[in-house]
Amino acid sequence: MEEDQKVHKERQVERTELSIRDAQASVDDWIKTVGVRYFSELTNLAQLVEEVGELARIISRTYGEQSFKETDKNSSLKDEMADILFVLICLANQTGVDLTEAFDDNLRKKSQRDGERHRNNPKLR
Repeated sequence: MEEDQKVHKERQVERTELSIRDAQASVDDWIKTVGVRYFSELTNLAQLVEEVGELARIISRTYGEQSFKETDKNSSLKDEMADILFVLICLANQTGVDLTEAFDDNLRKKSQRDGERHRNNPKLR
């Protein structure tokens, strides 16, 4: 087990850029070598919602009217975003979703559906 964790850490150091497909493989590797197994899809959904709530707390205190509590002062926007991405990738992996393909398809759909809509929205000027 320690050897698996050492190899995983070495892979992290070597990598400078990470594609979505690479991220999915990296998370799967981490789960299999460090995390033991994936949590259930329902547990991961609950985790995702929890992480989004933590991100919302930081954003509401940084950009909104709320102030930070003493316990919130060490919170990190980038860390919470990474937590969300990690759990989302876990859900994709365990449900067989190729996020690269899904993202490409989604961007294409948005471009076709909203190609003129935002340009013609006077609220965005």
